[in-house]
Formats: sequence, structure tokens, C-alpha cells
Amino acid sequence: MNRELIATTSISIYASPSAVWKALIDPDLVKQYMHGTIVNSAWKVGSPITFTGEWEGKPYEDKGTILEIIPERVLSFSFWSPLFGTEDFEDNYTIVTYHVSEYDDETTLTITQDNLESDEKVIAAEENWMKVGRKIKNMLEEQSKHVL
Repeated sequence: MNRELIATTSISIYASPSAVWKALIDPDLVKQYMHGTIVNSAWKVGSPITFTGEWEGKPYEDKGTILEIIPERVLSFSFWSPLFGTEDFEDNYTIVTYHVSEYDDETTLTITQDNLESDEKVIAAEENWMKVGRKIKNMLEEQSKHVL
């Protein structure tokens, strides 16, 4: 395991921490920004988390375990995908962590993913998480325009 290579992204969203949190755990919202993925979990420490869907015409099921959950603050889970091209054992799992923090009228969402194999994988993961963060931001800020 190489926990030293870590992808990190951060984005400010004009939405409440509760709205950002809901976007992280509500299957209908996750599906909107995560390439149509269906997420399933009991959202408790130790419970499984799965992501199912289709990528480039092939069905997949990614999986992990909830490691930490502090509502509206922290969600951390182990994560493995058959798309990684690695065997399903502990050393091949990454840890994805969402940190939610509020300042004035905006919320910062910071996403980290560790156990990446190379600098190239770090860059690819950061690009992916930046896209996810922008989609969450656009989705939530668009929703707030309709509330006003």
C-alpha cells in the first residue's frame, strides 16, 4: 500500500453543509453527478457501500466499507473497483474522504483519495474529483436559484 500518493481537490459551493451532505449520500443526487452510478449503503461505520452502473458499455460494481461518518462534516470509505485492473484485496483499496466545512454563506467540499500507484494516477484522480466537485456545485447552486 502506498498511502503517500494522495489526490486532493477542493471546491467552494454556495449551499448549506446539509445540502452538500445530502448530495453525498442521497442515491438520486449521486446518480446525477457520478456518471449515472447507483450508490447503496446504510451510512453507518462498518457498513458496506456499493456503486453500480455501466461504464463504456460494461456493467460494474465498485465496493468498499464506510470508515468514518460525521453527518454534515466527514464521510470516509474504502473503495475498490474492478476497473482498477487489480485483485480484490485490502492493499488494492483506496480511501476516499469527503470533508465538508462551512464558512459564511458557502461550504467547502474537500475530496481526497489515497493509495494511488503513480503521479499520473494522482493527476487522473484529481481531474475526476474536480469534475465531480463541479457537478455537485452546479447542481446545488442551480437548485438554490429556483428556491429564491
